[in-house]
Amino acid sequence: MKRAVSISIGSSKRNKAVEVTLLGEKVSIERIGTDGDMEAAALKYKEMDGTVDAFGVGGADLGAIVDGKWYTLHSVTPMVRYVKKTPLVDGGGLKNTLENKAPAFLDKKIGEYINSRGRKVLVTLGVDRWGLSQAFSDAGYETIYGDLMFGLDIPMAIHKLSQLKIVAALMMPIASRLPFSWIYPTGEKQEKRTPKWGKYYAWATVIAGDCHYIKRFMPDDLTGKVIVTNTTTPEDVEAFRKAGVKYLVTTTPVLEGRSFGTNMMEAALVAVAGKGRPLTWPELTELLDKLGFEPQLQELN
Repeated sequence: MKRAVSISIGSSKRNKAVEVTLLGEKVSIERIGTDGDMEAAALKYKEMDGTVDAFGVGGADLGAIVDGKWYTLHSVTPMVRYVKKTPLVDGGGLKNTLENKAPAFLDKKIGEYINSRGRKVLVTLGVDRWGLSQAFSDAGYETIYGDLMFGLDIPMAIHKLSQLKIVAALMMPIASRLPFSWIYPTGEKQEKRTPKWGKYYAWATVIAGDCHYIKRFMPDDLTGKVIVTNTTTPEDVEAFRKAGVKYLVTTTPVLEGRSFGTNMMEAALVAVAGKGRPLTWPELTELLDKLGFEPQLQELN
């Protein structure tokens, strides 16, 4: 049996292990959280290096690709310094292949509902999900990218993809050197919610992006909204239902009531492929087509 492990600096309360069959091959996929402790994650990578088929980097990114340009997140790099043998991915491949399908999927499944409420999307952090950001823009949505608000607490909305590209070029060389916990909730912070930026949640028909960013600032009332995200636990789904969310779309498959992060699912695909290295985007696309992976839709209210 193949084995893929996501070692995450997120909360250990979200740990989960399941066995799935992909392309006729059994794969054990497991998520291990270290409650915000990067050094504990580094030591866990060291302990397991060479004993599993693929690693996922959970709760953090090694970097971000914006319009083809790579920005390294320097504060995260030390966490994976001991990995020498096992292929390592942070989900960037799936963010730029599987997630791109979300706008077309929405049109196919609930296009009439979205059009009746207005094709307006709030992407909490566009730099983190350039493929998704570009796909919504290409699909004719009015867009707000919340990078400055959600990432840096600067009360300024970004309205166009061209503006997001400029902001990334100006800010990423600085933001990439900040302590990661300053720009992304880690450990117990992932369980806290402080409503903020409410007018942008209210404006949008679709709210898209990392689940932790969406939950971190979401208001009590999200009646009628469409959430596009991943890494949802049953508790997350219940929180969205309680807030009045109409539809929840997860860009990764739901397994035993849980959608895993892009890093975990990409690691599973790397394990199944058995090439001993990360997969290229065309290779991922080919595998996704063979598996028939597409976003999952749940009607919550």
